[in-house]
Amino acid sequence: MEKEQKLVRETLISAYEKNISTSLKAELCNLDVNSFSYIKDTPARKNTNSEEWSTSWWHQFKVLFQRGLRERRFESFNRLRIFQVISVAVLGGLLWWQTPTSHIGDRTALLFFFSVFWGFYPLYNAVFTFPQERRMLIKERASGMYHLSSYFLARTFGDLPLELALPTAFVFIIYWMGGLKPDPITFILSLIVVLYSVLVSQSLGLAIGAILMDIKQATTLASVTTLVFLIAGGYYVQQIPPFIVWLKYLSYSYYCYKLLLGVQYKEDDYYECSKGVLCRVGDYPAIKSMGLDNLWMDVCVMALMLVGYRLIAYFALHRVQLR
Repeated sequence: MEKEQKLVRETLISAYEKNISTSLKAELCNLDVNSFSYIKDTPARKNTNSEEWSTSWWHQFKVLFQRGLRERRFESFNRLRIFQVISVAVLGGLLWWQTPTSHIGDRTALLFFFSVFWGFYPLYNAVFTFPQERRMLIKERASGMYHLSSYFLARTFGDLPLELALPTAFVFIIYWMGGLKPDPITFILSLIVVLYSVLVSQSLGLAIGAILMDIKQATTLASVTTLVFLIAGGYYVQQIPPFIVWLKYLSYSYYCYKLLLGVQYKEDDYYECSKGVLCRVGDYPAIKSMGLDNLWMDVCVMALMLVGYRLIAYFALHRVQLR
């Protein structure tokens, strides 16, 4: 930490001497004796300087991207978080150990567990992001260090390798221990669906945190949201009353669960529902209520959620700098 602080201090001094010192000295030397006229012209001068950037947008993005990776790699891969994810994966794999194909209820429960765990775990981590960085963001933005867009995109792309590594390990462990369809293509598609859900969940968490900018309020709203999405996810309540059925279409857990079912099963597949009797998968109540058609529509809806939540977070951050 001492070496890192020394390096940061030296970098700041070097940046000050390179970008600010010369222009500041020149401005001080050219100060008008009449201080009143100087103060009067300050707002106009401030507005003019606020539109000037010492570095290009791409350079800002690269520096912020590298800084984000250095700052968050220890947070994302700390021992406690790794232990938490791996232990849940192993415990889940033991509970669903090599589930037979005839136990279709247990297999669908495992798929719903995928959608729930990786639909809510990233959300609670993302909720803290912007409230914790609020002061730093306001100070750096006020000093004209970078565009808000470069900060936001650097944060978005910097989170990808950090936030997707643990879900990949989780799915790799529990998928094969649980005895799901032993096909490499099915496994890869299931992994993609889970990672897709992680990104959507994280986007919602970022949006909630950016709108409220208060950790307690953001966690409360996130808890209520996840509870509603859990109930309306299509597993616990299969026949939702018509006047409130629209709730399930707001739940990304519903779409993730349906996509995982569509990857594992086809409606015309058969399973052993009782000894020596084969039943059609499409007639199983839990799968029949979800439906296995229009999967590409579900993919598009999740894409809209992903982009929409990110845009909400971005525009909410625009409001922060005016406070």
